[in-house]
Amino acid sequence: MEWGLKKTGHQSIGKSRGGWTTKLHLVAASAECPLIWCLSPGNAGDAPQGRKLLEAPGPTSVPCSLFMDRAYEGNETQRPSLRLSHEPVGPPNPLRRNPWNYDKELYKRCNEVERLFRRPKSYRRIATYYDKMDVLFLGFIMFALIVESLKCVNTP
Repeated sequence: MEWGLKKTGHQSIGKSRGGWTTKLHLVAASAECPLIWCLSPGNAGDAPQGRKLLEAPGPTSVPCSLFMDRAYEGNETQRPSLRLSHEPVGPPNPLRRNPWNYDKELYKRCNEVERLFRRPKSYRRIATYYDKMDVLFLGFIMFALIVESLKCVNTP
């Protein structure tokens, strides 16, 4: 006799240095407004998944700043971001031959996006990754982001 439904579905879980993990990738319009998100295994690179998410909405009518960390600083990410009318705001790799200039004052606001990543992780179900299937895990992440955005709206 089976004690539950067999979990059949896509699972984005991979072995990294920290053990079996999953990465959450996110494109946000502001510190309170996530637009697109997806999961990848912990052993997959950040930049390829980030480029897919970046190209999903298409070009913007108004140029906007694109906050990113050093994992996304390669030429493969810079070219599409400029083509899509995004201004990359991120430090170049210190070993780069021709580093670019970036707005250091604007980059200080990057922590707002990092705080957006932190908010869903305050829910134990997300932090401990109870749901192994991507559909369930992303569904609960969506629920957590909605609850957190409602908290931001209701605060005076």
